[in-house]
Amino acid sequence: MSSPLSHPLVRTFLSSVERRTAALPAVRREELLEDLREEIAAALADAPARNLAGGFTEGPAEGFAEHPGEHPAEDPADHPAEDPIDRPAEGSETDGGAAVGVGEERVRRVLDWIGTPEEIAADALAEESGSLPPEPENVGGTWLTLGLAVLPVPLCLVPGVGIPLGLVAALGALVRLWRSAPWVRREKRQATLFVLSPLVTVPVLAAALSLAFDGISAAAFVTSLLMALTLPVIGAARLARSAARLRERAGQGAGR
Repeated sequence: MSSPLSHPLVRTFLSSVERRTAALPAVRREELLEDLREEIAAALADAPARNLAGGFTEGPAEGFAEHPGEHPAEDPADHPAEDPIDRPAEGSETDGGAAVGVGEERVRRVLDWIGTPEEIAADALAEESGSLPPEPENVGGTWLTLGLAVLPVPLCLVPGVGIPLGLVAALGALVRLWRSAPWVRREKRQATLFVLSPLVTVPVLAAALSLAFDGISAAAFVTSLLMALTLPVIGAARLARSAARLRERAGQGAGR
């Protein structure tokens, strides 16, 4: 079976990003494309877990709320009909989803969740040009943000006060995340979904386990928490890698 990355919609998406980021240095552009390939492949492979989080099975109004203004209405002039890169032709090309074993609607939802090529390119170009804060955050500040992002689920195990403490930790993580310099808007939006995902995944998993074992038990609840921790950990790992790359580039620039 072919890789999901060979789906026509994915190839069109990546080609559009590559074309729109032509002004980036070649190394930076390839790094961006490789990150997108990994995100798309992971999202398509991890669809069941993300479906529980409301990421793909429902639209933005039915899943986690998107930040208003993130996806403004597009001007048709931005997508001329003769541009084959941004708007793949319907028909035989998009029918390739069956060949790679990935449904077209599922691929569309993943790509919509990641962001539009225009938004991704704008963030990358703004970061490269210095429109975004160029200085990386100190390591301690980054790890504090990432620690708060994964802490809410373990805190739920604290008797009595665990759930309130978890909500406070999640709020602190989101405040620090959106005020931090190392990450662009697209990364922050995705990380927000990862941090908030336990609000959906824990009840869903607990309900599923209670049905499977004729009632919820302490062991089933702990199991649901551990399973729900997967998405926040994945999100924190991606943010850690992005922040490390920014520090590395800053260090290379200082050494010249």
